[in-house]
Amino acid sequence: MRWTANLTAGWPWLGAVVLGVAAVAESAVRTSEHPDVASFAALTALAMAAPLALARLWPGIAAALSGSACLLGLFLGAFPPAAGLVALTVLYLNAGIRREPWTGLVLVLPFAAYAVTPVAADRPGGRTLAVVLFAITALTVAGGAAYRARGEAQRQAAANQAVQDSLLEHIARGERARIARELHDVVAHHISLIAVQAEAARLTTPGMPPEGAKRLVAIGDTARTALTEMRRLLGVLREDTATAPVTPVRRPQPTLQNLTELLDEVRDLGSGSARLIVSGPVAPLDQGIELTAYRIVQEALTNARRHAAGAAVDVELHYRPDALLVRVRDSGPGPSVAAPGHGLAGMLERAAMAGGQLIAGPGRTGGFVVEAVLPIAKGDQ
Repeated sequence: MRWTANLTAGWPWLGAVVLGVAAVAESAVRTSEHPDVASFAALTALAMAAPLALARLWPGIAAALSGSACLLGLFLGAFPPAAGLVALTVLYLNAGIRREPWTGLVLVLPFAAYAVTPVAADRPGGRTLAVVLFAITALTVAGGAAYRARGEAQRQAAANQAVQDSLLEHIARGERARIARELHDVVAHHISLIAVQAEAARLTTPGMPPEGAKRLVAIGDTARTALTEMRRLLGVLREDTATAPVTPVRRPQPTLQNLTELLDEVRDLGSGSARLIVSGPVAPLDQGIELTAYRIVQEALTNARRHAAGAAVDVELHYRPDALLVRVRDSGPGPSVAAPGHGLAGMLERAAMAGGQLIAGPGRTGGFVVEAVLPIAKGDQ
């Protein structure tokens, strides 16, 4: 298809040659009985068509040259040839498309001025010809400007649509990440409770029939399998790019006041003690900060039960003037050699979204420590 591209790129030169030859030939035929004006008429006819070769490089200048040649011929009595008028129309249309509207106004004004001059009125049909030329140039430039405006409007609409689609995709990604975190924090917490409770019931119930113990083992295995499958699906949800409708949450989000209930669940398992330590001036905080702190504590407790079963856990809340310090530490064996899962990644994401920081690692005296610092706005206290 290279030859078609070359042909399209070379149309101004081809048009200038064809229309120039046609204009000169038409002028020669018209002035065959008036040899005194034949040369001048041929030159003006050629001057109307030749600027077509410059249509791509200088659209405004090319149109001005063609229009000037047409007006010069009119003033000196040379009737514009049809091929020259075709070239003039193409050049004015091109200028209207590629140049600013004020350029088209400048190009049309000379024809309007000629229409009211005595020169046009003194010649037979001169006024009518002047009005027709003015109408042709004005309508051509206006059509080109309208085409240009339509193209710009389409490009602007396409750009706005692209920005809107990108924004919607970004919002959808964030919402899917939030849903993934909520599912992991809430569902993983309760599934872990099922597994631990089944194991605790099997070990602490005296005289349990073998069939009952077998079923409790199956319950624990099923819960752990479900937890593994859920994490695999959450990994897909975090990377998914397809949009999906979001179901609104219809239950109140937990706050720091619900931490006592969360710790009661841990104590009811009988796998270790759990304490809540609060220091500093306690005050209600922004709902987002309290939800972030609650989810971090919830996930840290789930990890402690999973990797340090039976260890004592301390949950500390330190209210500072500018930040809330959340620390969860256990007395277990310390960090696991296994690769970190979605739980730690979710806690890091939550802290970052709240404008805070989170660190996790071995404690100074053993065990594992999760510590988050969440900033507090002045209006939150």
